[in-house]
Amino acid sequence: MIGAVLVRMLFPDLEKIMTAEDRGAGRSAPEPVDALVAEFRGFLGGERGLAPETVRCYGTHARAFLAWLPQPVDVALAELSAGLVTGYVVEYCRGRNVESAKAMVTALRSLLRFLHVTGRAPGPLVGAVPAVASWRLAGLPRRLSAGQVEALIEGCDTDTAVGVRDRALLVMLARLGLRTAEAAALQLGDVDWRSGQILIRGKGNRVERLPLPQAVGEALVEYLTRTRPACASRSVFLTVRGRPPRPLTAMAVRQIVARACERAGLPRLGAHRLRHTLASDLLRAGNSLPQVGQVLRHRSQLSTAIYAKVDTARLRGVARPWPGRR
Repeated sequence: MIGAVLVRMLFPDLEKIMTAEDRGAGRSAPEPVDALVAEFRGFLGGERGLAPETVRCYGTHARAFLAWLPQPVDVALAELSAGLVTGYVVEYCRGRNVESAKAMVTALRSLLRFLHVTGRAPGPLVGAVPAVASWRLAGLPRRLSAGQVEALIEGCDTDTAVGVRDRALLVMLARLGLRTAEAAALQLGDVDWRSGQILIRGKGNRVERLPLPQAVGEALVEYLTRTRPACASRSVFLTVRGRPPRPLTAMAVRQIVARACERAGLPRLGAHRLRHTLASDLLRAGNSLPQVGQVLRHRSQLSTAIYAKVDTARLRGVARPWPGRR
């Protein structure tokens, strides 16, 4: 197809980008779905400039959709219809939460644009992807108590290399409100020990500096000097088992938080719960919403506005009296 040839001209090194997973272990040639997902990932990273974690997420959803289609996939794509796309979205969203559904439809729209541009789909089917019903600021950010946060951190076995690493990671998530991808992307040179600052590589390729809290610095020093594997990688957080050591991924960070929840006797929680907890604690300590937004590195004040709903001290001052009550 002309579109497919054009993408290959734009990305001559696409074959080199493909991971071992994309190529498939023990296969002489990739399966059609695997090859298409690899090409889509190369397009997202090279043409769109998306972050690796976003590329991974979009690729996962793309693979699920393409595998759901009747096989062979190239024939199914040539006959792809709006009804089939909508049917997949409805089937996927059944029983899933809003966040999961939103992530899927965003990835699917991106995939459909790619399929149309490369000539694999008969037309622009993005409009066939229904929106996920949700209302901004409808919910409340859920936080952990100070005791629960402490249980997560202190549940790590610091007599082991894994425990020291996990404790340093959890302290960073709790005290700095990092996203999992931000923690995974941390490099050794990002910590300025002299000035007491740490550089965070955030969403949208934004780079910002935050003060380095003493608790975070101490946990990092313990990990870097005691148990971090000696290797050429400049990533701060590395795998412990297996050689050579590899940088942790955002998924690995989420799994570390999940295991910490099990040790602390808590239900399995996302790493974002620590971010919500930090924001709520900052508000309770008297900080303003703009100040909280700075710490969390929000690009829009609307993202921080949801925390106004948990600022009970300030809400009490603007609450209207209940009708009939003196």
